[in-house]
Amino acid sequence: MLSTQTQVALGLTGGLFLAYCVYFDHKRRSAPDFRAKLKARREKQRLEQERKNAPNYPDMRNEAAVQKYFMEEIQLGEELLVRGEIDDAILHLANAVVASGQPMQLLSLLKQSLPPEVWKAVAEKYPSVARDMMAASGIPVIGAPSGTSARPSTGARTRATLQDDDDLE
Repeated sequence: MLSTQTQVALGLTGGLFLAYCVYFDHKRRSAPDFRAKLKARREKQRLEQERKNAPNYPDMRNEAAVQKYFMEEIQLGEELLVRGEIDDAILHLANAVVASGQPMQLLSLLKQSLPPEVWKAVAEKYPSVARDMMAASGIPVIGAPSGTSARPSTGARTRATLQDDDDLE
């Protein structure tokens, strides 16, 4: 057991510490630039998180980089499947299919080795990953208008109309 004097000293020290914490928090929150600093810090964290999660596609014109990327994505996809992280595995396997030189042959090989629902998800993800990877490498993407990105814009979309100029009717 602690003596009464020690208990009082510990209680007083704890009380002073809590009072200091309340005082410091009040000073921090009442600072004029507190909200601006807080907002800037949260924005910086959000940008770092986005950068961390952004895909790191290779330059599709550099064969060695594409081969290295292909092997890394296949290995990572397999590891994620073993760990049970199916969604991440599907993305990495789709990246590998795009990076492979023969995507249709790799898809048929994966069809034999993957569960049907995983293979179906990889096959569905393949076109969008291919567009994104090619666009990131600066390679023109079929189906995307020249001078624009492969992703459709979220703004108003224009409709193409056909003109019938000939008098063959």
